[in-house]
Amino acid sequence: MEYRKLGMTDLELSAITYGSFAIGGTMWGGTQKEDAISAIRASLDHGITTIDTAPFYGLGLSEEMIAEAIRGKDRSKIQLLTKFGMVWDGSNNGKGRFFFNVDNDGKNYPVYIYAGRSNVIKEAEESLKRLKTDYLDLLQLHWHDPNTPIDETMEALQQLIDQGKIRAAGVSNFTKDQMAEAEQGILLASNQMPYSMLNRGIEAEVVPHAIAKSIGLIAYSPLERGLLTGKYFEGAHLTEDDHRNGYFSQFDLKKVQKFLESIKPLADQKGATLAQLVLRWTTLQPGITVVLAGARNAEQAIGNAGAMNISISDDEMKHINSELAKVTTKDN
Repeated sequence: MEYRKLGMTDLELSAITYGSFAIGGTMWGGTQKEDAISAIRASLDHGITTIDTAPFYGLGLSEEMIAEAIRGKDRSKIQLLTKFGMVWDGSNNGKGRFFFNVDNDGKNYPVYIYAGRSNVIKEAEESLKRLKTDYLDLLQLHWHDPNTPIDETMEALQQLIDQGKIRAAGVSNFTKDQMAEAEQGILLASNQMPYSMLNRGIEAEVVPHAIAKSIGLIAYSPLERGLLTGKYFEGAHLTEDDHRNGYFSQFDLKKVQKFLESIKPLADQKGATLAQLVLRWTTLQPGITVVLAGARNAEQAIGNAGAMNISISDDEMKHINSELAKVTTKDN
């Protein structure tokens, strides 16, 4: 496993970071608690020291399971990254921006994007309790709140840093201009963004800005929520309440399948899975600090960690990128 410095902070994160969105169950067709806890523990046993979560993932369930999974472990060797700003409990009193309605265990919750000062503090305290820890390594604003000045949010985060409750502050889903505004009020550690072989939009502005300003980039959905593992072209099925039923429709699936078939021989040659090859490719892209990889059981977690055991030569990278370019062409 490689460990990488996050921006200009003193945080060292594992290049493959455990992403816990799926184990929360919300929008993912439920979860199996024992399998999820095993996945987290297997990740730790195989060199993944960093765990990314959010209160929204399972409406608190993901954080609670992480706390159970790391109980008895050396906290100083684990980096806990969480978020704030997606409010579903009504505590925002109508403030913020309505985002969407979400179903959780048969109950409907209206979710708001709200990053007001009092909510930042409130959610941080709640995450500390759910994670059963006295500090968070990184606290990230989940989505930009257009109804709250960015400097107000950053001031609240700085207060938490000064109090020793968080080690560093980051954002998520921020544009280059929003990052620049946030930087005026705080040492911005990172921006967590969607990034994959099929979604490279951040390369235009966000990546160059992050490199220039020494801000870390945390890539989420590198496997496009499982699409780039190839298993959904091999008969895997999704439950009705799994959001990926609609999510996958944004892609030209025939081209994606053809691309995966074109790079599978390379993965086979390395004794790797498609998922491992895709993850390793992502960790090698300019500006990317760490890559989030979800796992719902121990086997998947061990596989994710193993991605860092393979190498990709310059010629192999050219081959992958050449085949990948065909996915975006209109007449291939």
